[in-house]
Amino acid sequence: MSLRGADIVVGLSRLLKLLLAAALVAVALVPAATPAAAATTVCVLACDTLDPSLAKQETFPVPNLNLNLNGRRVELHVSDADDMAWASIDGGVTGDSVWLDRSWDGGASWDGLLGKASIPGTWTGTRTLMYNITDPRDHKRGLVRACGDAAGVSCTSWVYATVCDVLCDGTDLARAAGDTQPVASTTLYGRTIRLHVDQKNSMAWASIDTGGAGDEIWLDRSWDGGATWPDGSSLGRTSTPSGATGTRTAMFATRDPRGLLYGGAVRACGREASHQEGSCTAWVRPAPTPARGAADALMSSYDPYNGWWPSSWWNSAATLTALVDFAKATGTHDYDWVIGRTFDQNKGVFAAGARSSDPVEGDFISRANDDAGWWAIAWLDAYDYTGDSRYLGEAVTITSYLQQYWDTGTCGGGIWWDRERTYKNAVTNGQYLWLTTALHQRIPGDTVWLQRATTAAAWYRSSGLIDSSGLVNDGLTSGCANNGSTVWSYNQGLAIGGFTELWRTTGDSSLLATARTLADAAVSNPALTSGGVLTESCDTGAASCDDNQKQFKGIFMRNFADLAKATGSSSYLNYIQHQSATLWARDRSSLNVLGERWAGTSPNPADWRTQASALGALTASAG
Repeated sequence: MSLRGADIVVGLSRLLKLLLAAALVAVALVPAATPAAAATTVCVLACDTLDPSLAKQETFPVPNLNLNLNGRRVELHVSDADDMAWASIDGGVTGDSVWLDRSWDGGASWDGLLGKASIPGTWTGTRTLMYNITDPRDHKRGLVRACGDAAGVSCTSWVYATVCDVLCDGTDLARAAGDTQPVASTTLYGRTIRLHVDQKNSMAWASIDTGGAGDEIWLDRSWDGGATWPDGSSLGRTSTPSGATGTRTAMFATRDPRGLLYGGAVRACGREASHQEGSCTAWVRPAPTPARGAADALMSSYDPYNGWWPSSWWNSAATLTALVDFAKATGTHDYDWVIGRTFDQNKGVFAAGARSSDPVEGDFISRANDDAGWWAIAWLDAYDYTGDSRYLGEAVTITSYLQQYWDTGTCGGGIWWDRERTYKNAVTNGQYLWLTTALHQRIPGDTVWLQRATTAAAWYRSSGLIDSSGLVNDGLTSGCANNGSTVWSYNQGLAIGGFTELWRTTGDSSLLATARTLADAAVSNPALTSGGVLTESCDTGAASCDDNQKQFKGIFMRNFADLAKATGSSSYLNYIQHQSATLWARDRSSLNVLGERWAGTSPNPADWRTQASALGALTASAG
């Protein structure tokens, strides 16, 4: 190294030391708080005890009530972008303190002394660390307030005690956009208790009639489908006035997007004046639209702490894709935060059993190539929706990894399903065809991915995966012949989507013809469509689909809808509409839970996988 170069290095070193010293002094200007040990740590977009210097915004939504504490100013600071809050005290003396209280039952009780901090010597103020206001993973809507102790204790009001979406709690019925009664009324001593819903605005109210003075009516509101309702009991409780035979409550909201809580459930409850016992209707989740109702119910299963839908690795990728597709098709931005949270919490390394039965080695890659492929599809979808280049980069990383398993030495080509190179199957090769085409479409000047896509398409058509009736079997034998295994809807859909996208890119009409052949077979062959309804072989008789198979149909619908848009085919569009109308009419509970069998037959298990699958169909219809 030259003398001049050495001087530069020494100078930079001294500069860095000075900057570090300055930074440490700056940090000391706001004394650190000690977080409370008693409260359970909540992690949503970030975990409790985040430093306020990292807040994305700062607002003061609580009116200046009880903030002047013996000459000290106690304030509650809120960052809606983080769904977190912190407290500060100023104009004080050594020993004055400040903290947060957080309540999960509407302010009846609370976890106190969160982040309690005391003013140290020579300072006149301090602040707490940041704490989450609500906890959507555990279906709890929280309230927070700032409290101080300065020769006396006082607290601000609770923040966000009123739930607001399109309209707020307490809105008069005159503003309702409609009045539906989605569940049966209940009766009690001759009184009729009804639940009313304004579906468009996700509002609800209750009424009681055929009674007399003193009869009571109210709403209960639950964020976990009616399992608990600690912060939503007896909402709008109203008594029938003298001379009247009935009354009603005001309207109350059932969605809290600010608090990252969606799809709240409500029921109407009432009591006859001379008796203590009451009676309630069934619980209901309003649905502004079928797709939004399905998405809200799906979000009740999302774990923001770990950024996935526990406990299925590839299913979480496909579910994220379904949620992004819904947002793109409807312009709904309530769930945008889920994209970044899922990416940030899952990009790293996980031991076997933490996310998948296999170790996850970083960049969403494991020994199962199809699992990695689902994540690549999800991140390309996220890139299209957000424009964030890190998602495109992740898709390139994953697909480049998969490229290593294209092997012409066996069956003349195709991607191996797993790292051990045991099986060449339809799902992995359908993904690869779609991904290589999609990367070419999104990378300016690309020729490499296009060449790989055209090679993959040619191989797929000649591989034997497609049988003589136009159906895609599960894979190839060790002798490279169609193995005659189960025809699954998602294999059919991936092939339709891949050939459709490559046709869009190249204009090769033979590719579109292949996609149409596959689509026509799917809608006409009883292997996939029964009574006009998309049906897996495990949807019939007494059979039941496993956790993988539960999600296949939604993947088919995503790709089938792509072909329907490309061709404008009325028969394809009618098929899409029929699926969504059927499942919404036959396969839905009052909580908008959607099951495995879209025709509504039994047995019909339901979980977040079946919910995501149905959302795929409803989004296809909405789009």
